[in-house]
Amino acid sequence: MTTTAVASRTRARTGRLPGAWTLGLSRGALEIKQFFRQRDQVVFTFSFPVVFLFLFAAIFHDDVRGSGVNASQLYVPAMMASGIMSTSFQSLGISIAVERDEKVLRRLRGTPMPPAAYFLGKIWLVLFTGAVETAILLFAGTAFYGVRLPSEASRWADFGWIFVLGLTGCSLLGIAISSVPRSAKSASSVVVLPFLVLQFISGVYISIDTIPDWMLNVGALFPLKWLCQGLRGVFLPDSARVLEQAGSWEFGKVALVLAAWCVGGLVLCLLTFRWKDRRDG
Repeated sequence: MTTTAVASRTRARTGRLPGAWTLGLSRGALEIKQFFRQRDQVVFTFSFPVVFLFLFAAIFHDDVRGSGVNASQLYVPAMMASGIMSTSFQSLGISIAVERDEKVLRRLRGTPMPPAAYFLGKIWLVLFTGAVETAILLFAGTAFYGVRLPSEASRWADFGWIFVLGLTGCSLLGIAISSVPRSAKSASSVVVLPFLVLQFISGVYISIDTIPDWMLNVGALFPLKWLCQGLRGVFLPDSARVLEQAGSWEFGKVALVLAAWCVGGLVLCLLTFRWKDRRDG
């Protein structure tokens, strides 16, 4: 059922339009249904980070001296972080640009649906896909690479806020960057390139202790580096802290930077988001 149909039924029953939250839930359900109807997209979305995990773990699997972990275990939280950013930043940046180019956004803007309902629907989609992808990678890490699930409730609490803040910040950045492509055809190039660069300088594909400090400092300006670091702190033993640039997990700084990107991403969205493409004025 579309959000327009939900609004019509609610208005007929109660005499007033439903709120943004109700429509956002309906919009989210619709987004998830549409996502699963595109089987190739489902397979690619969920298999891409898993395949990369298996490839890198097969190539780099030696023990990392002095850290108490091997290279394969380092890739598990790194790929989890990359998967979170993929399902939020990359997915929204491309899909919203395509919807704008195909005039979907302009048609939605002309309906009684509150604008917030559209964005709530996207958030429900990325929450669902991000949670599923994280669960798949975590299963692969524990089943094949010896990653141990945290036994302390505090570590799971850390995982919760890292996941929520990271997903929120990356989602807002994805919405903001969706206004940059001039057409649907250029959306993939515009969004994928910065994401690919960030993966290399944020400790996803290359161990954090082998990346030059100047690259790490550039990566530290963006959320992916802190998302990787926070998830390593949750799922790796404390002995692995020696690999970090500061020699510690820095959970306080992780929270501060991710929260700052949530605020900054929201400001960017408010300043840059467009319902129509440039050709429509």
